[in-house]
Amino acid sequence: MEEQATVSAADIARIAGVGRAAVSNWRRRYGDFPPPVGGTASSPLFSLLDVENWLRERGKPFEISLGDRVWQRLRNLGDDLSLSLRVGRVGTFLSRRGSRDWDFSARYDDAELLELLDRFAEEQGAREAFEFLCERYVEAHSRQLSVTAEPVAALMSRLIGPEPGVVLDPACGLGTLLLASGGTRLLGQVADPAISCIAAHRLLLAGADMEMYGADALSMDSYEGLLADAVVCDPPFNEREWGYDELVGDPRWEYGQPPRGEPELAWVQHCLAHVKPGGLVAIRMPPAAAGRRTGRRIRGNLLRAGALRAVVTVGGSDLWLLRRPEPGERPPSRLLLLADPSTVEEQWREHLRGAEVPGAVRIIDLLDEEIDLSPALHQARDEHAGEAFLEILKHFEGIRPEPPSLAVSDERPKFTTIGELLKSGVLTVPESVEEGDVVASPAVPAYVHSGAPVVAEPMMSKYRTDPERLDAAFLAGCLRAAGQLAPTSSTRIDLKRTRIPRLPIETQRAHGAAFTRLAAFEDALREAAESGLELVRLGLAGLTEGQLKPEN
Repeated sequence: MEEQATVSAADIARIAGVGRAAVSNWRRRYGDFPPPVGGTASSPLFSLLDVENWLRERGKPFEISLGDRVWQRLRNLGDDLSLSLRVGRVGTFLSRRGSRDWDFSARYDDAELLELLDRFAEEQGAREAFEFLCERYVEAHSRQLSVTAEPVAALMSRLIGPEPGVVLDPACGLGTLLLASGGTRLLGQVADPAISCIAAHRLLLAGADMEMYGADALSMDSYEGLLADAVVCDPPFNEREWGYDELVGDPRWEYGQPPRGEPELAWVQHCLAHVKPGGLVAIRMPPAAAGRRTGRRIRGNLLRAGALRAVVTVGGSDLWLLRRPEPGERPPSRLLLLADPSTVEEQWREHLRGAEVPGAVRIIDLLDEEIDLSPALHQARDEHAGEAFLEILKHFEGIRPEPPSLAVSDERPKFTTIGELLKSGVLTVPESVEEGDVVASPAVPAYVHSGAPVVAEPMMSKYRTDPERLDAAFLAGCLRAAGQLAPTSSTRIDLKRTRIPRLPIETQRAHGAAFTRLAAFEDALREAAESGLELVRLGLAGLTEGQLKPEN
C-alpha cells in the first residue's frame, strides 16, 4: 500500500524542490508537520502520504517522480540492512527484463514494485533506471559507503591511458572506476557479495564485457595469476583487520611485508602483482601513506625498482601512479610529485616518456631516512626561490599606496537616486559600454570604462552620464561605496535605489578625483598584500633550501 511508504528529510527536500534547511525549518515552525514514524532521532523517517497531504494543504508545490516512487517502494520493503540485497535483485530484474527463462515474480512477491519498475525502465531505459536507484542507494548509505567522486574517477581513467584493454579493480565498490576506465574487458572484486551484485549489474547494463566476484581480494584473490593491462583501485583506508597475520610472506609482497597498520601498501603491491610488465596502476591513497615511518622501506623499494612513478594530491587524498617494470628495464631517475593536479595529465605523459617536467624530483634526493613522498613537502623546493624572492622584493619596494587627502566636512548634502537620475535623463542605459561609461556588477566594484567599446556581460549594470550634470568618476565612487556598505557579500543591492549626493558639477569632479585615488589606493594595498605573501613564501623556501641567507 502507498501509505506504508516512508521518506527521509532529504527525500522531502527533493520532492518539494527545496534545501534540507527548509525542511528543518518547517519541522520547527509548523506544529502540524507530520511527526516521524520511524528511523532514528538523527535520521527520522516520515509517512510519504502524510507529507504529501501536508504539502498539498500548505499550497507548497511538489512532485514525486516515477523514479522516486520506485525507490520509496523498494526501500520500504525491508530494513536498510538488507537494502543492498534488494537493489541487487532489482539489477537482476532490469538486466533480464523480458527474458523468458527468468521468472522474477517468483523471487519478488511485490507485484506493485514489479509494475513500477517495468514502467520506469520503459520510460527511462533499463540502465538509466538502475543508475537512478543506485544514486538513491548511495545517498541512503552515504556514511557506510565510500564512492569515488566522478571527477577523480575520470582523472584516474585518463591517467591509465585512452585504450587500457583489460582493466582490473580489486576493490571496486559499486564499479564506478571500472565504468569510467573505458576498458574493453572489466574485472572487479569487492568484499561484500551484495555490493558485488549491484556493481555487476551496473556493468552489464552498460553493455560491458565483465567479470565480478564478491570476496575480499587481499585474503581471497579471485584473480590469482591474472595480469591485466591496467589496474585502478580506491581501496578502504585505515582498516586494521585486513589479514596481516594470515598473509605474512605472501608472494605478492615483492617490495616488502606491509606493516600491520598500513593496509594501503598491501593494496599497492596487490595491484602491481596483477598488471602486465609495462602496465599502469592508478590507486587512491591516504596522504599519510606518503610519509609514515613504518612504510618507508616499501616506499624506498618501490622507488629503487622504478615501480612508483608519481604521487599527485587530488581532492584531499593522493593518487599513486605506478608502472610495473619491464624485465631488465633501467629504473627512472625522477619521481613526479604534484600538489596541484591541474596539469597532471600532460606532465604525466611527458614524464612517462622520460622528459624532464616541472615537479619531477630526483629519486636519489628522496632516499633519505624518512623517504617522505608528500607532494606539498617537495613543492616548496623551488630551484629558483632565491632569484624570485629578490625580483619580487624589487617590485614590492615600488609599491607606495597613498590615500587622498581628505578633510572633515560639516555639510550634509541632499540625495537623489539612480532611478530618479534615469527618469530625468541625467543617466541613460547604453546598448554597449563605451569610453567614460560607468560599469558595476556583483563581482566587480564599479568603475569608469576606458578603451574600445565592449559588450557588457548579462550581470553587469551600465550607465552613461550627461557630463555637464553628472561626473562619471563621482557616480562610480558612489556605486562602489554602496557595494562596500552592504551588510553581507550575499546581499543583493537594488542599484536604482542607490543614493547619490546632490552636488554641483565642480564639487562632483573633486569628489570623483578623490574616489579615483581611493580606488587606486585599494588596488595598491591588495597588490602589496599579494606580493607580500608571495615574498614570505619564497623567503621561507629560500632560507630552508639554502638558496637565501641573512645578509648580516
